[in-house]
Amino acid sequence: MNRDRLLLGLTGLYCAGKNFVGGILEKKGFAVLDVDKLGHTALVNQKNAIVERFTSAVLGPDGAVDRRALGKSVFGKPEELALLESIVHPEVNDLTLKWLAANSALPRVINAALLHRSVVFDRLDALVIVKAPRPLRMFRARKRDGLSWKELRRRFESQHFDIYYSAKKADTYYIYNWGFGIFSRLNRHGLEKQVDMILNILRG
Repeated sequence: MNRDRLLLGLTGLYCAGKNFVGGILEKKGFAVLDVDKLGHTALVNQKNAIVERFTSAVLGPDGAVDRRALGKSVFGKPEELALLESIVHPEVNDLTLKWLAANSALPRVINAALLHRSVVFDRLDALVIVKAPRPLRMFRARKRDGLSWKELRRRFESQHFDIYYSAKKADTYYIYNWGFGIFSRLNRHGLEKQVDMILNILRG
């Protein structure tokens, strides 16, 4: 393992706090790719293909793909979801490879909710999974996204997580993110300590 050019995978369930951990790693000198944002770019690049399949009903008033409308059109419909993924994922994987090449001199982090679907999943030096209790994640999601409790429950129940990573051959590390509200500052310090411990192990 090249300790100065680590390739880490970063993931976690909805509102576990993986983006916050990604920010900590970025401050420590890592180039961090937010694959979820690449998904937004892919929706722009593949707009015509998406509209051809899902009609203009998934477009917003500005003519761009409305991610919420698109999500509703495929939620609970495995065949439709698979079709959307067949349009978006190849684009995301291509953008990921280009980003890796452009940042080859740096230690890098692939931050993705669906990390197991990434083209580089089998190339990761280590996997970092951010965890938080479900009730806490639901409160965070409620505060951040303003969804109803019913919609939140549907989202949470649709996620099947550990089955994708339990057999991963790369070293796997867990970061526990318990903070909320007045405990956020104390939690931030704790998260940084957890990140440092993992990096110390990886860098020997």
